[in-house]
Amino acid sequence: MISPLRSAARKSWARRSVDDAPGRYVEFCKSTVPNEFSLEGLHIVLDCAHGATYHVAPKVFRELGAKISVVGGEPDGLNINLNVGSTHMGSLSKAVLEKQADLGIAFDGDGDRVLMVDRDGSEVDGDELLYVIAAQRHAAGTLKGGVVGTLMTNLGVELALREQGIDFERAKVGDRYVMERLIDRGWLLGGEGSGHMVIRDCTSTGDGIVSALQVLLAIRRAGSSLADLRQGMSKLPQKMINVRVDQRFDPLGRDDIVRAVESAEARLGGGGRVLLRASGTEPLIRVMTEGQDEAQIVKIAEELAVVVENSRA
Repeated sequence: MISPLRSAARKSWARRSVDDAPGRYVEFCKSTVPNEFSLEGLHIVLDCAHGATYHVAPKVFRELGAKISVVGGEPDGLNINLNVGSTHMGSLSKAVLEKQADLGIAFDGDGDRVLMVDRDGSEVDGDELLYVIAAQRHAAGTLKGGVVGTLMTNLGVELALREQGIDFERAKVGDRYVMERLIDRGWLLGGEGSGHMVIRDCTSTGDGIVSALQVLLAIRRAGSSLADLRQGMSKLPQKMINVRVDQRFDPLGRDDIVRAVESAEARLGGGGRVLLRASGTEPLIRVMTEGQDEAQIVKIAEELAVVVENSRA
């Protein structure tokens, strides 16, 4: 039996740990960048989505020297992600332009994703942020291997990385699959277009604040701006069509669909991509095309959607 004194001591320790949790988390986030790293001279707008990052994120960036403005920082228990955060970027873009800030950072409600806005108010998605981190780390010799994206990662990322001699592999959609592939390959960096990144030498899971700091570290080391660094890659046009089906099936298990996909790939040549996959959560077959010519990929996606529609019976 635990003595009353020992029980009281444990409860006191637990209370102190909970009370100090935000401070410990702030210090952890700051520990993922070098001691000399500073954000002095930067004006950053943070959109905390009225969610998990509202309390800690402003402290992290202020303590690193940035001037901070905050939107989406007043949670009431019901307004999480409500017209703010990484799923609603308009508020952040507007704030960056109005305040003439250097950039904006948007988290999602639970704080594991991050997207950004450059000084011109333009959205910078997870694919572009992944490229910015990878390119800078490669230049600094700290990338340690290649980069893992997903089946949905824009082909522009793959082409830009390979042009720099950086290996790129695709995992199934989902951060756990990205993590599995990174571990299998012994690599450190991966992510999704949604802004969910895995940076294994910083943390063992997705963390929007940590990911944002890695982007800012890349910006500082390059002596450039987010607006300039994102120009290192060009996103290719993508077209996605969701075909509703009565029951999910493997689209590549049907000969008529396989023939249509092969024909589409031949038309795109080496400058495009076709992806058909069953949704893991809904009775949908997702048809995605990607390539240099937007009109062509839209036409091909629509044609493939008709083939899937006719094959679903």
